[in-house]
Amino acid sequence: MSNWTILCDFDGTVSVEDITDSLLERFGRPGWQAIEQAWRRGEIGSHDCMAQQVALLEATRAEMDAHLDDMSIDRAFPYFAAAARDSGMPLAIVSDGLDYAIRRILGNYELGDLPIVANRLDAVGENGWQLDFPYGKAGCRSGNCKCSCASSAKAARKRVLLIGDGNSDFCVAGEVDLVFAKHRLIEHCRSAGIPYVPITGFADALDLLPTLLAGELAAHGHETALAPSLQAA
Repeated sequence: MSNWTILCDFDGTVSVEDITDSLLERFGRPGWQAIEQAWRRGEIGSHDCMAQQVALLEATRAEMDAHLDDMSIDRAFPYFAAAARDSGMPLAIVSDGLDYAIRRILGNYELGDLPIVANRLDAVGENGWQLDFPYGKAGCRSGNCKCSCASSAKAARKRVLLIGDGNSDFCVAGEVDLVFAKHRLIEHCRSAGIPYVPITGFADALDLLPTLLAGELAAHGHETALAPSLQAA
């Protein structure tokens, strides 16, 4: 068994697009954009932002499901998940997004057995929705405290690999052993001196797994976590 465990973001990392944003654009009543701007200005955390935005969703369950069934994931992710399982590396989806949406989408790709740690989306009446935060933590502005997930994994004497892409991964990136980073998370890791490997998607992550298991990935400065012989040109 590997001594690594993998915590993987969903929106924009596994999924091709941000699922929550997609739902708001399709079903959100007026006002959700102003809440988004307040979050971007740092006036509210993602916990308050998402709770307020989800309350503005107006869709029946059938409409919600039909929309989610059109959402795509990274084509290489099912192969990555299978390789991680075969290598004895526990993989969990750890997201500040919506558990119902994640479960529906992964189920469409026969990945419904993956553990999901995310905010709980519940239907209210015929076409209303609300958000609950079973993995929130006092003092954390996020709906799902990913740092707590990392701490739990480390308590099991596991090394933790984070795979993520954006703001919801900034805090936890400093609490794990290694990051496979996409998009904005690359610049955050670089500026904060956090060990990371830049990836464009799960095809890259899949290629890196044997090297990780062989213990040949090591931190080298702020630019890359690849051993010198593996550094990208």
